[in-house]
Amino acid sequence: MRILPVNLASLLVELDDLGQALGLYERLRQAPIAGVTHLIPAARTLLVTFAPARIDADTLARRLLEQPLTNADHHHGERIEIPVYYDGEDLDDVARLLDMTTDELIRRHGEHDYRVAFCGFAPGFAYLSGGAGFDVPRRPSPRTRIPAGSVALAGAFGGVYPTASPGGWQLIGTTPLDMWDTGRTPPALLQPGMRVRFTATDTPPQRTSVPAPRPDAIASRPATLEVLTPGLQSLYQDLGRPGQTAQGVSTAGAMDRGAFRAANRLVGNPTDAATLEVALGGLQLRCHRPALVGVTGAHLALSIRSEAGETLTPSVGRPIELAPGDTLTLGAPSAGLRSYLALRGGFDVPPVLGSRSTDTLAKLGPTPLERGDPLCSSDLPSTALSLEEDAAFALPRAGQTITLDVVMGPRSDWFTAQGQETLCSQDWRVTGRSDRVGLRLAGEHPLERTDSAELPSEGTVTGAIQVPADGQPVLFLADHPLTGGYPVIACVADYHLDLAGQIPANASLRFNPISAFEPLGGDDTRGPNSLETST
Repeated sequence: MRILPVNLASLLVELDDLGQALGLYERLRQAPIAGVTHLIPAARTLLVTFAPARIDADTLARRLLEQPLTNADHHHGERIEIPVYYDGEDLDDVARLLDMTTDELIRRHGEHDYRVAFCGFAPGFAYLSGGAGFDVPRRPSPRTRIPAGSVALAGAFGGVYPTASPGGWQLIGTTPLDMWDTGRTPPALLQPGMRVRFTATDTPPQRTSVPAPRPDAIASRPATLEVLTPGLQSLYQDLGRPGQTAQGVSTAGAMDRGAFRAANRLVGNPTDAATLEVALGGLQLRCHRPALVGVTGAHLALSIRSEAGETLTPSVGRPIELAPGDTLTLGAPSAGLRSYLALRGGFDVPPVLGSRSTDTLAKLGPTPLERGDPLCSSDLPSTALSLEEDAAFALPRAGQTITLDVVMGPRSDWFTAQGQETLCSQDWRVTGRSDRVGLRLAGEHPLERTDSAELPSEGTVTGAIQVPADGQPVLFLADHPLTGGYPVIACVADYHLDLAGQIPANASLRFNPISAFEPLGGDDTRGPNSLETST
């Protein structure tokens, strides 16, 4: 067992194999360690997130090392049959990689039961172990979009993409079955411990897309506000969906949690009430009923046009009263990227898996706002208004260089000394392909790896700096996948995550390495970030 630092509140436990990882996961679920908040099992690791106020990293590491290593046994779970139409783009290439014919690959793929080992990457995405025993490398560069229902292979695992998403697995076929359906209990078709048998079919799958209901189809109250112009991206957000990792669902939620909470305080809401998260301004709302709103986050101009034609210019960070007929407009930010608009009493929008937030990668939660959408007020208990506190950081601008503190690891040893130095010595430009999933970075010199092997999938955290084969890193943000298969060279310190969520395209990043933990003590003389030991 090795214990590797991830960030200021997470450790990665590395074990020999999948059986040990699942065995430790089951043991910690049955006999929890006080202070541990999340567990994410993967191919041969267990990601352990903890509350530093309740347990420190050294104590947790020792408690983990005391755990006996046993294998989990799920050989007798329910069997699910999945029909497959073998039409994958990579089918012939995979057959050549495995030195067999396409027909032989198809036959062997369906001859054995797979086992659902764990869920990750996306809601309902099950990692299937065993089966035919194939071992297939991932694609050198992930596709930007893989269709829902795609049956795929990567490393020693099989899987089925539940929704359209990016991905680097090799595609061998498609299935008509829905792996993920929020109208089903539980939403994920495949649960850990189940067995899966693939069966070939000659019928191409006919998948029908059912659009999510628009707010005007589900509104139960008169509209308080109406969307005239939604801007580039306006989403409902709250603090996300903790506790859903067993189904492959990450927490997600507001990108700048400090600004999110401040918006709710401005109007006297509970600090976890859903708000609107507005990227790059441009949102325009018409008021139909008296309302109190507050806007925080990015620096931008606000304007109110009354029904009588009068124009007012309220301030960000102050409560704003709106009268029927008023039109509120959020301008383009001069600094920062995302604004948060709270409505006193909260927004009346139905929760999905306990949250009203929109997860753009997982396609969970309310759809993005569109022109004509009604925004209805709820009846959340209200308290006294509280003006926004001073911002915890200066909002970044395009063209600026922003420094983020990082904890090196857990996979920094997969990179050369030059690669590790390059991470922190050169500027990284934030490209226009960045979004809520992550900041895609471009640097003059790519990061050099010492190990070109495939990294078995393992849990990831918000702030993880994952490095694909091209050496250009991606800084994971709120909507990142639960697990990933590229090495993470470092992770942004928790206290800089809100700042990361406000960084616009064409800004530049610098990474400043910090010490996450003290050495374990005794005769251990290793340097910072070396919370690592073996049993």
